[in-house]
Amino acid sequence: MSETPASPLPQTLLALAGRTIPLPDLATSILVLIDLQNEYLAGPLVLDGADAAVAAAVRLLGAVRAAGGRVVHVAHAGRPGGFFDRTAARGAFADVVAPQAGEAVVEKRAISRPARRCAGARRPGAGPATLTVSGLMTHNRASPTVRPAGALGHAIVVAHDACATRALPGPDGVVVGAATLGRAALAGIADRFCRLASVAEIVGAG
Repeated sequence: MSETPASPLPQTLLALAGRTIPLPDLATSILVLIDLQNEYLAGPLVLDGADAAVAAAVRLLGAVRAAGGRVVHVAHAGRPGGFFDRTAARGAFADVVAPQAGEAVVEKRAISRPARRCAGARRPGAGPATLTVSGLMTHNRASPTVRPAGALGHAIVVAHDACATRALPGPDGVVVGAATLGRAALAGIADRFCRLASVAEIVGAG
């Protein structure tokens, strides 16, 4: 009895196009930290795996700083008294990833704005910068930032273990778990716009 051949593994559009995105040079690329704010660490918007994701981002941030690379801290600016109120502790950056002097801070209300700001962060005469991305939430902040940045021509590497999200209700009323939602969001952007890598891989390469 002959065995049924295994189905080939699916390939991303990037792979089918023969395109490979290299791991970043931490000294010359831009680290973009998206919404690493206290809002996601406690309260109604706490994310599954947020503490682990922030810890991974701390390691990545330390490596970029040691290499002399550039850092952009992105913060969602909510309404006073509400989610992401930047005048309150809930909207502040987590202390362990707080900006240092000389590091750019971008406050946004529109999700895609960080991509436009990073487009202006390239060095004179250089092409679009390589971006290394860590973000909360994976599906609603990191993914919508990566897509327009990729369309602007940036090479992007997403530190997948420095991202986190939360469970959501699905269209049929069945809960979509945070791990499933996060994996789907990452797979979607890696199809066309970025490379996925762990912080260990990125730091080792940098």
